[in-house]
Amino acid sequence: MASNQKNLSDHSNKNISDMTSKRIAVVVSEWNEEVTESLFQGAYDTLLQHGVKKENIFRKSVPGSFELTLGAQWMAEQSDIDAVICLGCVIQGETRHFDFICEAVANGITNVSIKFNKPVIFGVLTPDTQKQALDRAGGKYGNKGDEAAITAIKMLGF
Repeated sequence: MASNQKNLSDHSNKNISDMTSKRIAVVVSEWNEEVTESLFQGAYDTLLQHGVKKENIFRKSVPGSFELTLGAQWMAEQSDIDAVICLGCVIQGETRHFDFICEAVANGITNVSIKFNKPVIFGVLTPDTQKQALDRAGGKYGNKGDEAAITAIKMLGF
């Protein structure tokens, strides 16, 4: 469903289990920092609201969205990490660079999840404009960071 028809922060409470012992890594792209910081705050707050302890949330920053895959792999290979949330924002530009980065990041994050058999969540915005990004990072369509955190929580309750 398109985000203009659904608030990214809305979710059901199905498959939400006790998170007090879970350890979650959040890998955040520094590129488009205004957006990614808001995504992180949404994810962080949602994890806390669902019982993840502050000391069990591990934030790691990477330069850009392309680097999310390796950052996720470094975190996922740690046996005491239960899930990894990847947060980034790639805004459409005038060249095909956008397409290559988005495809590489989506495939990379999926591959890390499969390789380590643990949830590695794609919380990367791919909007056409900065305004669209902000609308999805705590603006009128909610926060994709919330959605990414809930996805991690639900996958851990699977």
